[in-house]
Amino acid sequence: MKLGVFLLAARFPGQSDIDALTRSTALAIDADRLGLHDVWVAEHHFMSYGTCPDATTLAANILGATNRIDVGTAVSVLTTTHPLALAERARLLSIVSHNRFRLGVGRGGPWMDLEVFNSSLDRYNEGFPATLDLLLRALNDSTVENHDRYYDFRPVPMSPTPQAIPTVHMACTSTASVELAAAKKLPMLLGMHMTDEQKREFVDHYRSAGGPEDADHISTVVAHVADTREQAVEDVMTTAPGWLAQGLAAHVRVDGGPGPDRDPVAYARLLCDLHPVGDPAHCARKLRDGARGSGVDHVIALVEVTGSPGHARRTLDHLGRVVATPPGPDLGKLA
Repeated sequence: MKLGVFLLAARFPGQSDIDALTRSTALAIDADRLGLHDVWVAEHHFMSYGTCPDATTLAANILGATNRIDVGTAVSVLTTTHPLALAERARLLSIVSHNRFRLGVGRGGPWMDLEVFNSSLDRYNEGFPATLDLLLRALNDSTVENHDRYYDFRPVPMSPTPQAIPTVHMACTSTASVELAAAKKLPMLLGMHMTDEQKREFVDHYRSAGGPEDADHISTVVAHVADTREQAVEDVMTTAPGWLAQGLAAHVRVDGGPGPDRDPVAYARLLCDLHPVGDPAHCARKLRDGARGSGVDHVIALVEVTGSPGHARRTLDHLGRVVATPPGPDLGKLA
């Protein structure tokens, strides 16, 4: 199993943005020291659910503060950024990090970001495949030009030129996005809202649509370790609903339609039930069983689900122990 960390830099009630970003950066450095495989950082605008508005910028900071760990974006939102600008940043980070940078991309949502960044619902609804194609050309080709209703420009040389093009992963939330990822031969990023069975369905559909059998898909989970399963669930249920409620309320649609209708308490409980939230042995079993059930053995764990640096650090330490333990029956017996 490849085991990494997913960082939202979430601002929980009573915390500042500085608290959130300082916590996430420290956890990334700890993950590097503990031998975890990778760190992936999220990108959100105008909300406390995640305080990082540019995942490539935070990834660059983490790359500069670490020595061996891969660092990726989960995700850079293509609908609100210029694909050539993103390709330039990715090329640059690949060079200065000695090829430790990974680029995760996604369509984003129909939020007010589209209005603020002079994008559109048309580009959100219809333009993602063309924008993704332009990004991939800008990453791989020495010269790029484009002529469509979204971007129209003459040939330009792409610079700088890295020795290796960054690996690109694509966030998938629908069968249409799975089919696009398969067509482009891009491994998928699968979200923490999905069950193992749903992730398995996406993996199977990806393969049936012509995607590579050995694609390095990534499964996102929530992880929280305490002395007992009951204590871990209580920790999460005491803090996560308030954070989730703030985040859900901040998702304002650009067209004035209704935002997300999830109940934050029910969603927090769902996360506890789906993911490794419990004592160390329970969490190790959940990780193992989740990889088997989903068919995805590359897992990144959101360890900040209570907002407590101490809780997150304890969970991270246990993830490091899972990484350090040889595969086999002892994985489920970590104390």
